[in-house]
Amino acid sequence: MDVRKRQPVGIELVKRGIVTEEDVNNALIEQRKNPNKKLGEILYQMNVCNPRDLIQTIGEIVGIRGIILTQESIKIDVLSYISIEMAKRNKVIPFDIENGKIKVCFSDNTNSRNYEAIRLLMLNKGLIIEPYLTFSSIIDSILNSFGANNEEGEIVQKIGSEDNTTEIVDSIIRTGMQSRASDIHIEPERNEIRVRYRIDGELFTATTIPIEKLPQIIGRLKAISNMHQEKQESQDGRILQYQDYNIRVSSQKNVYGEKFVLRLLKKNSNVKSIFELGYPGTEKELNKSINKRNSITIIAAPTGEGKTTTLYSIMDYLNKPEINITTIEDPVEIRIDGLNQIEIDARSTFSDNLRTVLRQDPDIILVGEIRDRETAEIAVQAGQTGHYVLSTIHTIDAVEVITRLRKLGVADYDIASTLATSISERLVRKLCPDCKKERPFTEEEKEVIKKISQKYGVEFDIKNAKTYDAVGCKKCHNTGYYDRIGIFEVLDINDELKELIMSGASSIEVRKAALKGNYKPLCIDGINKVLSGLTNLEELNRKILIF
Repeated sequence: MDVRKRQPVGIELVKRGIVTEEDVNNALIEQRKNPNKKLGEILYQMNVCNPRDLIQTIGEIVGIRGIILTQESIKIDVLSYISIEMAKRNKVIPFDIENGKIKVCFSDNTNSRNYEAIRLLMLNKGLIIEPYLTFSSIIDSILNSFGANNEEGEIVQKIGSEDNTTEIVDSIIRTGMQSRASDIHIEPERNEIRVRYRIDGELFTATTIPIEKLPQIIGRLKAISNMHQEKQESQDGRILQYQDYNIRVSSQKNVYGEKFVLRLLKKNSNVKSIFELGYPGTEKELNKSINKRNSITIIAAPTGEGKTTTLYSIMDYLNKPEINITTIEDPVEIRIDGLNQIEIDARSTFSDNLRTVLRQDPDIILVGEIRDRETAEIAVQAGQTGHYVLSTIHTIDAVEVITRLRKLGVADYDIASTLATSISERLVRKLCPDCKKERPFTEEEKEVIKKISQKYGVEFDIKNAKTYDAVGCKKCHNTGYYDRIGIFEVLDINDELKELIMSGASSIEVRKAALKGNYKPLCIDGINKVLSGLTNLEELNRKILIF
């Protein structure tokens, strides 16, 4: 059907005698209250006509075959083809295979991004999709039935079984700990409180709680995190009552109440070696990059991409009895024996503490983050007076560290004379070792790798290489991924790059010169980790967009 000539769905349904004009008007009133709901979904829930006739007619109108999907319609093991996480995110269910085509039911025919994501996923499995359309609530119901037997279902059951507010909050926190969550989101909505966990960088809805419990839950969270009960503006607090965890709490008022985010920081957790984190170089190359004086090393990445963890690993690697190492952090996330660790508070800043530290005879100084011009300038001065400074900065890659320092007001000469190394990283999810499924690379995937190889002059051995699909099991919450690993790029500032920086060269010019040397962008390390079976191209593309 020609989309340009198509009438609105409601008008077409009335014309075809499926529903009445009054039905459509009532549905439109309901849609104003719930603008994210499709008109057809509302008519289905209003039960004003035969559901099968309704979805088949909507399918004819939009050009996709409409069906009422049932458990009996599903002839394949759904989770062998798509993770529960991806199915829920895109609201899709593959349900049958016939003649090399996989039948996939969508809840929204207008979302081309969802369609393309599923098309590529199935194409990587050697299958062409045949799209179908059904109601969103049907897909939700079927997917929830899959989840009832996994760990997420157990989380819902456990939290939902509590009646006492104290026990509810305690259960939410302890379940987050057991699930390896880094953050817990407790969010009031119109009719309920949503609880979500961030696991391996992704948010999962664990359960919902009746909205009537919101005042008691807010009161309990504020009490245990030492916040002011009567204040409703943004606050920060800490929960210290759990033996192995230091929990940072942030509250923020929204239109339905106060949202809380709990950051779970494990006390005394072992620091992984930088090579365990995924650092691609040899020990000799690492020493060349970080074991220096009169200089600065900066770790660059967006928020939540492992900068602090990498810093701790480097500090642990450099930690020796004959070296005085002082750190300035907000907060101290891991305590390491042999380091002098300083935690900044509301009465001081990184720059205030850095001035004091310089009088404490340090050899190596860690500054948790360079946020402003003053901190940047003092860090540069420290690097110019015999110290080795490590810090982090928010920017997209190793080359853009130079641009960011310039924007903070650091002079080109000072950058060139003190910046020794910038390291950029991203965290990608590792394939679950218990359920990943081996297969050959498709021709399309080989072409992606070939283009990157030609662009950067790096050879990849893909002739007989294998890759893996994320399948999903109980261990990985049916996502197909378990834990994360870093992909890195390292920019060592050599004499040629120093000259370019001092002359005011742009980041484009610096990058072009760096690529002629040993600098390799993030995608190179990413492809190597795909070829080693740690992750796959789908996950790598989700993080750094390689195709």
